Amino acid sequence: MAAAAVGVLGLLWSWLWSERFWLPQNVSWADLEGPGDGYGYPRARHTLSAFPLAVVVFSVRLLFERFIAKPCALNVGIDDSGPCHVKPNAILEKVFLSVTKYPDEKRLKGLSKQLDWDVRKIQCWFRHRRNQDKPPTLTKFCESMWRFTFYLCIFCYGIRFLWLSPWFWDTRQCWHSYPYQPLSRELYHYYIMELAFYWSLMFSQFIDIKRKDFLIMFVHHLATIGLITFSYINNMVRVGTLVMCLHDSSDFFLEAAKLANYAKYQRLCDSLFVIFSVVFMVTRLGIYPFWILNTTLFESWEMIGPYPSWWLFNGLLLILQVLHVIWSYLIARIAFKALIRGKVSKDDRSDVESSSEEDETPCTKNLSGSNSSNGATWVNGHMGGNHWAEEHGTCRAIGNLLLGATPQLHSCD
Repeated sequence: MAAAAVGVLGLLWSWLWSERFWLPQNVSWADLEGPGDGYGYPRARHTLSAFPLAVVVFSVRLLFERFIAKPCALNVGIDDSGPCHVKPNAILEKVFLSVTKYPDEKRLKGLSKQLDWDVRKIQCWFRHRRNQDKPPTLTKFCESMWRFTFYLCIFCYGIRFLWLSPWFWDTRQCWHSYPYQPLSRELYHYYIMELAFYWSLMFSQFIDIKRKDFLIMFVHHLATIGLITFSYINNMVRVGTLVMCLHDSSDFFLEAAKLANYAKYQRLCDSLFVIFSVVFMVTRLGIYPFWILNTTLFESWEMIGPYPSWWLFNGLLLILQVLHVIWSYLIARIAFKALIRGKVSKDDRSDVESSSEEDETPCTKNLSGSNSSNGATWVNGHMGGNHWAEEHGTCRAIGNLLLGATPQLHSCD
């Protein structure tokens, strides 16, 4: 029995690491065991180093939010007190939890008679009760500032590294002598840091602010990790670095816009949204298909020819392009609404906790009166995804395909 189980596991292991799937013809894993130069050739075991590094990244994040992000938030006037707590009321609490959080006018009038309260007072109670369940702006600001800092730093590192790399200027170099392309120290660090960051997001998602697209983002982070690992194992790291850097180029603008929104710098928020939109569409609808897909589909076919993992790799890249089109449509729709209404509207995929029209609204409004939106509340949506990518960032699931978000679109959060 035990021998049979071992035999089955052996077959599964052989199938999982089949050279016929992972590598071009006439190439074996033994061929890639040689020292090469620098860090040698990519090996699956290298990715295990991302786990302890992910713990370090998460620890650095906690320190960053505590000692850097929080003081910055307080300095720009973000309140540390959080939402005010409503006076307990058993009847209203029962309605809130069991019936509706947004009572209509008929229900409000019925509750008014039952409690002998003014309708406006009941409306105010429900508004504050809803806000009471939302995480404070301070928490959201700290999370976004951490992501902004990481995305900006990793983008700067990536562009500096790629600027000196021959495949940045000639994409045919991505396939020259493939798969015998040894790792450099900078390339190894770039890949493993990206992988560690997404592992840290994978686990911190359970303690971060809960959003409507929690499950989507979970799948996104999982797919991003899988795609980064996949491209590393079959040594498509050169083109992988191009994909990661391309996706990172817009993520930090998104997080910066959210920071401006939380700090109530409306004009800055709108300006950053415009920059984010332009960079996103230029990179995802222009550079990505005509630069990245051109080399992975046509130049690689010419130089190394197709094989099983090549088909899977390009299939995922094409799925990512479809997601780029969808995300661009959503961004364009937001921008169109902004032109029509004179302000940026709320992202349709906004968070459970995102700023709503009612946040911090005086209770002196009449029952049917509409409240003005808290500027560019789109930045509280989860446009995600990043990188291998998204956001930052969904794909930020398959989206971040070879990089993350931005479903980070990593993702507006």
